[in-house]
Amino acid sequence: MISHFMTPLNILLCAICCFSTAQTIEDIIHVKLNNDFENGILENEEVISDCQVKDLTKWDKLFTMLENSQMRENILLETVNEVVSVELQSLRAEMLQFVSSFAGACASHIESATTKITTEVNSIQALASKCEQAQRRENSLDTKKESDLEKAILLNFNISDRISRIEEDLKQEALRTKEDSYNCAEASFTLAAVLRTLDETTAKLQTAQSWISQRYLPGGCEIAILFPMRSPKIYASVHPADMTLQAFSFCVWVKVTEALDRTIIFSYGTKRNPYEIQLYLNHQSLVLVIGDGQNKVIADNVVEPSNWTNVCGTWSSENGKATLWVNRENRATSYDIAKGYEIPNRGIFQLGQEKNGCCVGGGFDESLSFSGKITGFNFWNKVLSDGVITWTGTEESCSFRGNIVGWGTTEILLHGGAQYIH
Repeated sequence: MISHFMTPLNILLCAICCFSTAQTIEDIIHVKLNNDFENGILENEEVISDCQVKDLTKWDKLFTMLENSQMRENILLETVNEVVSVELQSLRAEMLQFVSSFAGACASHIESATTKITTEVNSIQALASKCEQAQRRENSLDTKKESDLEKAILLNFNISDRISRIEEDLKQEALRTKEDSYNCAEASFTLAAVLRTLDETTAKLQTAQSWISQRYLPGGCEIAILFPMRSPKIYASVHPADMTLQAFSFCVWVKVTEALDRTIIFSYGTKRNPYEIQLYLNHQSLVLVIGDGQNKVIADNVVEPSNWTNVCGTWSSENGKATLWVNRENRATSYDIAKGYEIPNRGIFQLGQEKNGCCVGGGFDESLSFSGKITGFNFWNKVLSDGVITWTGTEESCSFRGNIVGWGTTEILLHGGAQYIH
């Protein structure tokens, strides 16, 4: 298709080149004059017209040749225009056909290329934005680094200056220390003597504190009963007035030397039942028994040997509620303990031993004996309120006495080696 319309174009280009290659008018004249055959003018032959014979001058010949040349040029241009017009129309038709055939494919490819170019441009713009942000951050970091470097340099200068001052002060202090070293040696001997005296005084104070602790009585009590050892013959007894109990409360201060599996603090019994009420220690635990061995309340790990412990307990036959209080805190509560039971009268309280047998001192067991101190033993025929029980553990508890047994007012008989101490 391209070779088909290239021939007329070549003709047109050749014609244009032919017209443009003429250098001057004289060259054209020279060429035309030498072409005798083409112009029909002979140099040595005269031309005789039909009308008359006339000599043509050189200028006449020139103008005649120019006219002929102009006519030929016009004819050539018209021919070329016709050929070019026809060929251009044919080329236009072929181009329209080509465009109609490949327009859809070109459009899709152009659209795809445009989309890719747009995407790439957006990516380049985003990358440029990120680069700009990174540049700004880098500039900011550079500025901060410069500022930190300046601060570090200033700090280094300050530290160096301070170190220099400290070194100077240490040198001066060393000189003063050297001067005072002799005085320090003498002072060290004096200090050692003072420390020895202080140690001796501390030992004496500890001895005095131990002596005071051994004789200290809690609750504002003035006397206590000492059970110096575990023995079936060492105990104390109380013969209360006739009483029938449907409820009771008690409080007592106890300092046990050593507690075994069953170490009796106090018990109440009659000839018929020696075990109506018992309070005993099971090592560091407290056990309250009412009526028989099945009705008991236990407070685990509440007693520390060789230290005073405040113990209180309550019981009510109406609801069978029984409690044990240790150092002003309720440490155990049980219900349905001997509910509806009535404790009979004509019994005996015994401190430091279990009531056993028909009479006082009958059938005692050494393993049940108490060793230590007891004070502030009080007993009531009612249930005390929580507030009152809490108050009985204070330093004024000995001034609050029971209505069945009152410490300091009710007679307590000592047996064996038991004795009162102040």
